[in-house]
Amino acid sequence: MFVASVVVSALLALVTAFSGYGKLTGNPQVVDQLTTKLGVSKKFVPVLGTLLVAGAVGTAVGIWWAPIGIAATACFVLYFLGAMITHARAKDWPGLIPTGGLMLLSAAALVLRLLSL
Repeated sequence: MFVASVVVSALLALVTAFSGYGKLTGNPQVVDQLTTKLGVSKKFVPVLGTLLVAGAVGTAVGIWWAPIGIAATACFVLYFLGAMITHARAKDWPGLIPTGGLMLLSAAALVLRLLSL
């Protein structure tokens, strides 16, 4: 079970770090989608990026230190639940697919980390 936890956690950390990097660097496509399509205030884009990068670091560290990994992946489940709600409010139905996938990946990482204690 621990090997599966490491693989899923590493994948989650990589994907969320990449997503957070796009928000932190102000990638025009990312910022435009968040502000124009989803109605997120531009001042929150770096905050979202910081949360993603911090969660990615916590997920990676959590491979070796379980409490951090459990906390980080639980927070990712909540983060992506909020993202799904934001996409649904904006009626961005295609955006729910990758966001829902990331929430499921986060939930899988959480469950696997709990089972590998």
